[in-house]
Amino acid sequence: MMFEFEVLKECEKTGARAGVLHTPHGDIKTPVYMPVGTQAAVKALTTQQVEECGAQILLANTYHLYLRPGDELVKEAGGLHQFMHWDKPILTDSGGFQVFSLGELRRLTEKGAHFKSHLDGSAHTLTPEKVMQIEQNLGADIIMAFDECTPYPATYEYTKNSMERTHRWAERCQKAKTSRNQALFGIVQGGMFADLRRESALAINSMDFPGNAIGGLSVGEPKAKMYELLEVVTPLLERNKPRYLMGVGTPDCLLEGIERGVDMFDCVLQTRIARNGTALTSQGKKVVRNAEYARDFSPLDPECDCYACRNFTRAYIRHLLKAGEILGGMLLSLHNIHFTVKLMEGAREAILGGYFPEYKKEKFQKLGY
Repeated sequence: MMFEFEVLKECEKTGARAGVLHTPHGDIKTPVYMPVGTQAAVKALTTQQVEECGAQILLANTYHLYLRPGDELVKEAGGLHQFMHWDKPILTDSGGFQVFSLGELRRLTEKGAHFKSHLDGSAHTLTPEKVMQIEQNLGADIIMAFDECTPYPATYEYTKNSMERTHRWAERCQKAKTSRNQALFGIVQGGMFADLRRESALAINSMDFPGNAIGGLSVGEPKAKMYELLEVVTPLLERNKPRYLMGVGTPDCLLEGIERGVDMFDCVLQTRIARNGTALTSQGKKVVRNAEYARDFSPLDPECDCYACRNFTRAYIRHLLKAGEILGGMLLSLHNIHFTVKLMEGAREAILGGYFPEYKKEKFQKLGY
């Protein structure tokens, strides 16, 4: 089989598990953090740099690549792997969240999402069938079903109707997908309502996707609510298939998600906060742009062995940021991705070694959570 997920070890005290997801472009050791390359590029970094950070899989964005440069062009270039020079696995999202983010520029019907491009105002319609064609042209290993990302807050009635539409769209995606070398993941919705989350998890699980994602979380709700809903959803999803929590990537949420049985995560936070001058470190966040680091000649993180930490100081990187040199954001982006990948590798080792609760506790203490 091109796609197969193996659970190698589960934590006896929590839902944490370590596994391996086999794909056409290589194996993915889970739990895993997936850096986001929205426009077929992780911002400020080359694919070689991202690979040297230890990343196993990258994300690309269906909505953005459909609008520019166009999925047909990417297909002509040989697919995303050749286009962006990345020979490891790739996942493309369906564009559901991006359409949701357009607000008044979009309108949803049973057919699909009607919207105006944020680039030039041109009118477009994305249907489940069209999204499948776009994602097949892009050629990622893992592709996501087209869903409606419910806003927060939302009424029970709205959320239920939105969830049911997501289920119908998921079925249409399954029927429209024709490629054999891509794994289509379904997406659980249901907003902030436990009964709807339960209903959606059961419905998506019954469709027998090779993997299941959990969407519509980390959209503004309290973290405690997200954890509560994860505890509802993950036990209902097939044990022997990967579980993917979409759009979540802060160190605390990663470890809390792992504890509740999640295998895959993605987030733009690592590069976004880097461009604003913030580093993720073993002692918590450091806003390197601040004046307190002007004469700090220590590395970003004394416990890190990334290129930035081996070669440069906080003072130098702060200077780059204040001077407007793009190298500052590049070095912080590299470090933040490396830090997050290592955090996940440590979690995996802890699960395999039987000490994940202790690992999580130690990390929370050092990170200040």
